[in-house]
Amino acid sequence: QVQLVESGGGSVQAGGSLRLSCTAPGFPFNRCGMAWYRQAAGNQREWVSSIRPAGSVYYVDYADSVKDRFTISKDKDKDTVYLQMNSLKPEDTAMYSCGGNTYPDCENYRGQGTQVTVSS
Repeated sequence: QVQLVESGGGSVQAGGSLRLSCTAPGFPFNRCGMAWYRQAAGNQREWVSSIRPAGSVYYVDYADSVKDRFTISKDKDKDTVYLQMNSLKPEDTAMYSCGGNTYPDCENYRGQGTQVTVSS
């Protein structure tokens, strides 16, 4: 397993914003997509958002629960993927992690997560 590093988590009040970063040196962005997941205490891990290469562009996708509030992006000069989270709600409280997807070998890239806590 190749370790990714997440950062940017923290505690905010409802309505606030945070930007998470997933640093992935050497990640094969030319063929693998990257996803953000979250896991709240006592719950199963859920998929939040994905970004995947398609020629010269990237396709993005979002879970319904975060659509129009979260934005996933990739720094074109760095091996870093961001998750901009706006209008945060208490139900967004979870451990957020990033990981490769699209092909089985991409899933060898995983991070340990960063905690996001949203208070009402």
